Amino acid sequence: MENQDFESSKKQGTAQNANSFVAENPHDAHVTVHAVELPWYRKYLFSTDHKVIGIQYMITSLLIALFGFGLMIVMRWQLSYPGKPIPLLGGVLENILGHDMFPNGVMTPQAYNAFGAIHGTVMIFMALVPALFAGFGNFVVPLQLGAPDMAFPRLNMASFWCFFVGAVIIMVSFFVPGGAAKSGWTSYPPLADLADSGPNFHPIFNGQTLWLLGMAFNITGSLLGVINMITTIFQLRVPGLSWMRLPFFVWAELVTAFLMLLAFPPLEAAAIMQLMDRLAGTSFFSPDGLIVNGQHAHYSGGGAPLLWQHLFWFLGHPEVYVQILPTMGIVGEIIANNTRKPLWSYRILVYSVLTIGFVGMIVWAHHMYMTGMGQAISTFFQLFTTIISIPSVLIGTVFLMSLWGASIRFNLPMMFALAWLPLFGIGGLTGLPLGWSTSDMVLHDTYYVVGHFHYMMAPTSIMALFAGIYYWYPKATGREMNEFLGKLHFWPTFITFNGVFIPMLVQGFAGIHRRWYDGGQGWEMAQGLLWLNHVMSVSAWLLALAQIPFIINFFWSLFYGKKVQSDNPWQATTLEWATPTPPGHGNFLKPLTVYRGPYEYSVPGNEKDYLPQWEPDTKPGVPQAKVTKI
Repeated sequence: MENQDFESSKKQGTAQNANSFVAENPHDAHVTVHAVELPWYRKYLFSTDHKVIGIQYMITSLLIALFGFGLMIVMRWQLSYPGKPIPLLGGVLENILGHDMFPNGVMTPQAYNAFGAIHGTVMIFMALVPALFAGFGNFVVPLQLGAPDMAFPRLNMASFWCFFVGAVIIMVSFFVPGGAAKSGWTSYPPLADLADSGPNFHPIFNGQTLWLLGMAFNITGSLLGVINMITTIFQLRVPGLSWMRLPFFVWAELVTAFLMLLAFPPLEAAAIMQLMDRLAGTSFFSPDGLIVNGQHAHYSGGGAPLLWQHLFWFLGHPEVYVQILPTMGIVGEIIANNTRKPLWSYRILVYSVLTIGFVGMIVWAHHMYMTGMGQAISTFFQLFTTIISIPSVLIGTVFLMSLWGASIRFNLPMMFALAWLPLFGIGGLTGLPLGWSTSDMVLHDTYYVVGHFHYMMAPTSIMALFAGIYYWYPKATGREMNEFLGKLHFWPTFITFNGVFIPMLVQGFAGIHRRWYDGGQGWEMAQGLLWLNHVMSVSAWLLALAQIPFIINFFWSLFYGKKVQSDNPWQATTLEWATPTPPGHGNFLKPLTVYRGPYEYSVPGNEKDYLPQWEPDTKPGVPQAKVTKI
């Protein structure tokens, strides 16, 4: 396949080839061979092809990330120059969002709260998680399994459109009376039960209600996607692809899918319950005795705001691993490929992600030490919060040991993957003090918390996201991204990320509160560290400029990038590189069999420094690897 001309291999990815694949694999009979060219809206909008859906997820998520990043850019001006008109954008925002939100171009506390709530919501639930899990997962996992598509193609399409509708609802909420939700990305009641309600608000078309509706659609789409992912990994592996021959990325996606399957339903139930509180007069989360606008609020009583916290964080902490585990899979693939040697211990990686998946479900209440939980429960969550750092350290150790003694190829994917390592280390180490109730009492609700979880959510996740895009871009498009523009993107991004988030850790130790919309200007003890607000804001604005080379590179390379010279330009070993480039309908030109593990690099006695999973062993006197039907 590698020596086959690129253009001819592309033309051969036809329905006839897909049909022959299906004929020899009866369990893949769900593949539909289209004798007639599909109309454009079926091919690009309402497609059931996993590759198109993966690209849809990726493009949509990147656009939403750009939107969420823009919200943060405006908030950084307010934190550095509170009460001053926003240059260039102030008048525009006043015209779009209204005089009440941006009078004379100045950000109000209401606008700051709305921008903060939507920034957190869209960046986590609608940008990074969909891109890392659904974008890469949809495109790459079926290819690495040797499958022609996902197990349920139409369900796959439905999952994307549920996600898309949810994202649109969240962003449209800026334009309803009163603006977007202002109760934070955690939507804590009783504030969230009461916000955006009353005679001046529509009962449904208000920011907080639309936030709940958008989250319900998003979670529904996620659940459809994870059911599809789990079924695909269990059912559609090619012969010979046993569990311990799976690429590490597939393991990471599988554990992530189980985390989402277990943790998302409680949050969706909680969102529906909060909707009932707002629309139907129930009081799941609203306690009796609330005084609103000087009057006793008329609720049936008995609601528990603490119940929302349990339901939210039961998802909220596994959500961290939902975002981080796919990055581990991406980094593992790239490190193995660019060290030209097997990962130091594949089994440690597998057992570590399984451990993270299990322990990650029982650590959620370390977000809730301030709620007055008893000492025994507090000790339980402290213990397991500390224990979960062990498999994380093991994964980092495996990656570092894999670099030892290697002849490293410093291409673009590898640069971003290597940057992931120190950023992941900083994010993990800064989380330990927040896992212990004694130190959390001091650091809770300070900028230290913001710095810690952003290190995990932003630089760590985003550097791996970029690494994956640069790595699989040639397979998806048949063209390479420009290396000079890639390096111009990498170095400023890596430097400015740290310029944004390291000062937050310093401010947190000084006790500067994370929710002050004036950046701490009104607190006397913060005056000595307010200059760091300017450091963070300038770093954030430079970080925004650093993304321009990536945007140019991404779209310019689609049309003018150098064409790949083979179907396996990185000389990799996993099955996605056995397809034509880009893969056609049905993915593979012939049925495949897997003969070995996923990272057979620099095998002694082999002519090449890589031995793909799908190539039989041709050396004389060497027995063929045993192949079992899955």
